[in-house]
Amino acid sequence: MSKVVVVTGASRGIGRNIAYNLAVNGYTVVANYNASEDKAISLKEELKSQNIDIDIFKANVSKINEIKKLIDFTIEKYGRIDVLINNAGISEEKLFTDITEEEFDRMIKTNMYSVFFASQEAARYMIKAHSGCIINISSIYGLTGGSCEVAYSMAKAGVDGLTKALAKELGPSNIRVNSVAPGAIDTDMNKNVTEEEWQAIKDETPLMKIGKPIDITRCVKWLVEDEFTTGQVISPNGGLVIT
Repeated sequence: MSKVVVVTGASRGIGRNIAYNLAVNGYTVVANYNASEDKAISLKEELKSQNIDIDIFKANVSKINEIKKLIDFTIEKYGRIDVLINNAGISEEKLFTDITEEEFDRMIKTNMYSVFFASQEAARYMIKAHSGCIINISSIYGLTGGSCEVAYSMAKAGVDGLTKALAKELGPSNIRVNSVAPGAIDTDMNKNVTEEEWQAIKDETPLMKIGKPIDITRCVKWLVEDEFTTGQVISPNGGLVIT
C-alpha cells in the first residue's frame, strides 16, 4: 500500500491542491473537511473520474473529539498513518483592540488546537511504527507578524514553535516535523484582497508575482518524500521575506 496521508482542511485552496496532487501521485489520501461538503465531494468526484479514489471525512478539527474520530477512521481503515498535513485554518483582518474573546478563542482553537491535538493523535501511531512525517501549514505572518492580523499571526507563530519543539521530541522515533509558511497566495482566504493590493505585493516581491496553491504543494510533496529535513520553517514567498 502507498503511504497514507491525512490532510486537514482539504476541501478548498491550498489543502485541496495538496490532497489532489498527492492522490494523483499515488498516495492514499484521507481528505478532511468541515463546512464545505460540496467542495469535498467535488474533489472526490474529480479524482474518481481519473480512476483515483480518496476518502473524505467530515470533522471540525478545532474540537479534540472530532480530531480523534478522523485519526481513528484512518487507522481503522488503513492500519496506519504515515503523513499528517495540518492545513486547516482561518484568518480574520481586524484591529487588535476590536478582537473579542470569542473571536480570539475561535482563531486559536482552529489554527493551533487543531495542529497540536491532530499531531498528538497521529504521533501515538507514528511512534509505534517508528516512522512518520508531520507537515504544518503556517504563514509568513508567523515569521513577520501582520498588522490587523495579530491573533492570526500569534497562532501561526505558535504553530512554528510547536514544529521546532516537536521535531526534537519525535526525531528519535524517526518522525520528521516541519512547517511550510506560505507568502501571498491566490486562494479563497485572500478573496478580499483588491487588484491594487495584489499589485503592491508584486512590486515588493523579487519574483514579481503572486504564489499559487501548487507552489505550496510542491514544497509539501518534497517534505513528504525527503528523509533528512526536520524542525524547519520553510517559506515559499517569492522572496517577499528573505531571512
